[in-house]
Amino acid sequence: MAAKKLILVTSNGHPLDKVFREIVDEVSKELQLESEVKLEDYAFLSDYGEKDDLGLAWLPQLLAQKTDDQIVPILTQIPLDEKLKPDKAKGKEETIRKIKNL
Repeated sequence: MAAKKLILVTSNGHPLDKVFREIVDEVSKELQLESEVKLEDYAFLSDYGEKDDLGLAWLPQLLAQKTDDQIVPILTQIPLDEKLKPDKAKGKEETIRKIKNL
């Protein structure tokens, strides 16, 4: 595994903040990775995160710092279940898969 740290960029008031924080907590414990939370750090996201068609970054986004210090997006949109609700289990699964494939 080439990741050494998870970096969550979020906002306390965002509806998906809690789900992303839970994923970060669980994955960092499970994979023994350091984690960091940045609040509304759009400058960081404009450098490393995903952006929309207008070049604007959104919150929340989960990124990983690799052992070579490169920062890559891991989970930028939460998967939805059949009722179009956030699916934390799928988000966690996708996060772990992407980290293991770095």
